[in-house]
Amino acid sequence: MVDHRGLVAWTRIRHVSDQLPHDDANENDVTVRYWAAARAAAGVAEETVSALTLAELLDEIGRRHRDRDRFDDVISICSILVGETPVGAKDPAQVPLPRGVNVEFLPPFAGG
Repeated sequence: MVDHRGLVAWTRIRHVSDQLPHDDANENDVTVRYWAAARAAAGVAEETVSALTLAELLDEIGRRHRDRDRFDDVISICSILVGETPVGAKDPAQVPLPRGVNVEFLPPFAGG
């Protein structure tokens, strides 16, 4: 049996935070979340980045973590979600980032 209480609590917090007013000075801020090996490579679980497109976000996180040995290698193999939508093979410059969206980096994992 899988315990989903943590996921339910996280979902509730996420929905409440989505309803909070946003500071206009940071209208392009998005939340970046790193999972598993991506978290280890970044050295953080989450950070805020100001970006209008996924390409801008990738450039910024690349700059922020350029001193991390495996960051670029791990990020390059991650699946990326913008909100709940997979990016897939889309051109990052053509993927807009709405204000306050969550961008998730999910490395490949095994299991079943």
